[in-house]
Amino acid sequence: MPAPPRAAADLEVSSAGITTAVNVTRNPEAQWLMDAGEQTGIPARALRAYVAAAETANDSMPGCGIGWNTLAAVGFVESAHGTYGGGSLDAAGQAGGHIVGPSLNGAGFAAIPDTDGGAVDNDARWDRAVGPMQFIPSTWRLAGRDGNGDGTADPFNIDDAALSAATYLCANGRDLTTSEGWRKAIYSYNQSDAYISQVRAQATDYATKTGTRQ
Repeated sequence: MPAPPRAAADLEVSSAGITTAVNVTRNPEAQWLMDAGEQTGIPARALRAYVAAAETANDSMPGCGIGWNTLAAVGFVESAHGTYGGGSLDAAGQAGGHIVGPSLNGAGFAAIPDTDGGAVDNDARWDRAVGPMQFIPSTWRLAGRDGNGDGTADPFNIDDAALSAATYLCANGRDLTTSEGWRKAIYSYNQSDAYISQVRAQATDYATKTGTRQ
């Protein structure tokens, strides 16, 4: 199956026609953010992070071609955009109440013994996926990025988690505008055909509702 289309986004532009930046990322225009949030049901704070992360990743890796809608689809499947369990994202993008997945103890999940001494996931026996993009500690140690410019890579912050996910999906020179490249990227995140189908369907839905990049 083909890769989902890349959803469009309107970015903030200064009066001189230069794209502005907040911290280290580019932000979507306020009216577009409000409209797209209503169309898709994505919380505005999460949507802002997805757009900024995709733009930043594509600037640093121009061959990737990741769409914000792919990141949003992953975020929806993993944690309902940081709202899993009744949580929410605050103005700074922090997930209210740490989002921590089940123990990866081999009972219905992969068996991944603890790699962080419980420092990230509060489990010193088994690893658990954490944050709105559900990184396991060992992967976060390699892929974690500072998306909001505060000097810290925090898996529980949506700006950091979204940029880290975008960078991780774009790794190894993947071209996410192609069917093979997109599928390999999502498979690297979760090795499940059902997961890939769910993310593809959700990403396509977001692009259909908000328009696609020309």
